[in-house]
Parts: sequence; C-alpha cells; structure tokens
Amino acid sequence: MKKSSFILLLSILLFPPLAAQHPPKYEVRAAWITAVYGLDWPRTRATTPEGIRKQQAELVEILDKLKAANFNTVLFQTRTRGDVLYQSDIEPYNSILTGKIGGNPGYDPLAFAVAECHKRGMECHAWIVTIPLGNRKHVAALGKASVTKRKPAICIPYKREYFLNPGHPQTKEYLMSLVREVVERYDVDGVHFDYLRYPERALRFADSYTYKKYGNGRDLAQWRRDNITEIVRYLYKGVKAIKPWVKVSTCPVGKYRDTSRYPSRGWNAFHTVCQDVQGWLGEGIQDQVYPMMYFRGNNFYPFALDWQEQSNGRQVIPGLGIYFLDPAEGNWTVDEIERQINFVRTHGMAGEGHYRVKYLMDNTQGIYEILGEKYYTAPALQPAMPWIDNVPPTAPAQLTVEKEATGYWKICWQPATDNDKRNAPTYVLYGSDTYPVDTANPENILTQRIQGTEYTYAPILPWDTRKYFAVTAIDRCGNESEACNQTLHRE
Repeated sequence: MKKSSFILLLSILLFPPLAAQHPPKYEVRAAWITAVYGLDWPRTRATTPEGIRKQQAELVEILDKLKAANFNTVLFQTRTRGDVLYQSDIEPYNSILTGKIGGNPGYDPLAFAVAECHKRGMECHAWIVTIPLGNRKHVAALGKASVTKRKPAICIPYKREYFLNPGHPQTKEYLMSLVREVVERYDVDGVHFDYLRYPERALRFADSYTYKKYGNGRDLAQWRRDNITEIVRYLYKGVKAIKPWVKVSTCPVGKYRDTSRYPSRGWNAFHTVCQDVQGWLGEGIQDQVYPMMYFRGNNFYPFALDWQEQSNGRQVIPGLGIYFLDPAEGNWTVDEIERQINFVRTHGMAGEGHYRVKYLMDNTQGIYEILGEKYYTAPALQPAMPWIDNVPPTAPAQLTVEKEATGYWKICWQPATDNDKRNAPTYVLYGSDTYPVDTANPENILTQRIQGTEYTYAPILPWDTRKYFAVTAIDRCGNESEACNQTLHRE
C-alpha cells in the first residue's frame, strides 16, 4: 500500500465522524464573519434609524447563534479592499454599510461587534485584508479616498487589480497606521491578517524597480518572501508595543510546502505566494495561524500535521472549508468536517475556524446542530499564550451565594488583587452538583468573561440548577488562577 493512501486510510479508521471526543476545556472555536459584498453580513443598509437597528440586529442574531453553540472567537471583517468597517481617519467606510462609499452608518460597526462579542463571553478579532486593494472599478469608485490616489508610490496595478507593494518600505508603515487605529481605539482581542502575501505566481508583478533598489543580491522569490516576513514582523512588534495581550494571527495558504508525507502538488504558501509561515512561527512573530485548509483527505491530514509539528509552540487553528458543504460550492459531506475536527483534537492543535459563518447560520447539512450537540457540547476557554505572559492572576476570594426573592441566585466574590489595569482579569464561573467544583471539567463552566465581582445565576431549566459554585480569575493571555469555591452549602 502506498504511504499516502495509508495515511488517509489510517485517519479515517482512527477518526471516524461518529467517534466524537469529549470537548477540551481550552480550544479556539472561531467563525469568519465576511462583510465584503455582504456575504455574511449585513443585509440591511444603515440609512435610517430603523435600518441601523436592523443591521445591528442581524449581527446580534449571528452572535447569539454562535454563543448558543459554544463558539468563543469571532473573526470580524474590519478592512476589505482599501475600505473599512470602523470610524477611520485613513480609509473610508465600506459601501456595504450604507450603499454609499464613505457613508457613515450612524454607529461604529467594529465597536458594536466588540461590545456584543464581549457580552457573550466571546473574543472579537479584527480581520484585516492587507495587500489587495480591489479591481479597477472598485478603486475608481473610492476616488480620492483610495490609497492608490493618496499614496501611489506604494501601489501596483496587476491583472486589472491594484495591490500594495510589499517590497516598498512604506507599505508596512501604512498598514501599521491602520492597525494602530484599531488596536488603540478598540478593545479587540486580536488582529487577524488576510491576504498578507503576493498574488499567486506573480512573475509579471510590476515590482522590478523596487527589486533593483532593495534586492541586495537576493533572488526575486527570496526577496519577496523576506518582504512579507518583514511586514509580519513589523506589525507583530507594533501591536505588542501597544497591547501585548492582543493576539496577532494570519490565515496563510493552507499548505506550507511539500512535506515528507505528501506533496503540495505545486501549490503552497512558500513558493506560490511567498509566505514563509514556518519562519514566522520559528521567529515568534505570530501568536496564532489559521491556515486555510479547505481540502479533503491527503490534502488535509499530512499538512495539518506539518503545521502542528513546526508550530514552535504557537497556536495552529486550521481553517475548515465548511462552505464546501453547500452543493453549489462542492460535493463534500459533513463527515469530512467531523473527521477533520477529530484529527485536530487528537493531534493537540489549538482549535478550528469555520469559513464562513453563513453556512453555520444556514445549518448546511446540519453542521451547526452537529457542532452544538456533538463537538461543542460544553463551553471552552481560550488557550493561553505563555510566550507573552505565563503568570496567572491571584485567585478571587470569599465566594458567597444568596437566594433572592426572584428565585435567582446572587453570587459574589472578592476580586483578584492584580494591579495591571490595562490587563485586568475577568472571571469564569463554574457550577456543579458535587463539592468542590471540578474546574477542569468544561461542562461545569457556567459563564466566562465576567467583568465585575458578582453574577446573577438564573438557570433556564429548574433541573439544570447547580448546587455548588466556584470562580477563577483569568487574564487576557489566558492564564487562569486557582479556583475559589464557596465555603457554605446553600439551602
């Protein structure tokens, strides 16, 4: 039997779709919310008070459904092609919000998304498309607001589209100016870079002048890889200088390069688009990578394993192509995704991302129900980032539980005594029918990201009421304190 065929057979035998494992306590469960063309959101234009309300309600509906299925990470599209979904001093509002380029929707979508995610205990990462600037029609529609007009020296036309020139030193500075706006002004949990690469096999990409000026004897491919790496490095260090806990990630092409197990068949991150992602991981200039692994069989498993083996301890979160469950997109069956999730968990990867949220909302081939009822049956906390900070907060103290006249339970505690106000801990509340509460069991997580030091516990179903409670403090690098259990049994 060929080695490649053996890998696929082994993966199917070891990770059948019906063999769902117990969910881990720490796992990234992410979904991309795509704003470009309104693919996922929004459907309604914010041109009237009612339009604003509907547009916001559409996003709330998505977040509610993600929360109900125990998702914990939202990748919210914040920049598309030279336009944005927040109040920027640099680039105009995306027309999808109001129907008009630069049109103010009457609220700040990114601020709204961050606040609504945090209400639900979920992280919100600003998903930023970096190098592409759109086709000629789009750039022309942006007019004077387009970066191609404001900073033509760093822009290149190629195949009827425009791109930032990764080889120009000012490109990284321009991108960092956008990132700085987002990280300084908004309480985002991460910045997530997309299309941080050259166009595919761009032999005719018009950067010969820049290459002659800055190549310094390197061959073209290596120079281009170095350019992308320098942008990654510059953005990573820039974010960490502002808020060290904000996660920096990219979604690279799903195959890094050929592996010893299986070839990439000539299409990979390293050669095709000049992304040296394993170099970034090795240098420590990524906290997470979401490789776009929208493949099946041997085009998934060997490459997923390769990402994890070369991760340098950083978080590898394969992007799963759930859009292929739509018959109009592909002929996948849902067991493909189930096997991939089992494989990701078995090999200790940090979680998975789902592209895109529309297919979760539509429950395509039952994927939303399968995740909620079989794989994400309990909440999950974010994996820690010990390379940023590995010191847990002090434990909260004096947990008390009182029954109120409403029949609900008021739970209070004394705060952790950590003094870092910028990275102040939030709290995770646990409950169970046994004492002390087992905080290692994710099924005991009642809620997370509590900002204050009290919580009203109101179980929806009487038979789900927990008898005992515990609370921990958790910082924004994912370090969790020792648990504080209640000291008295409530009557």
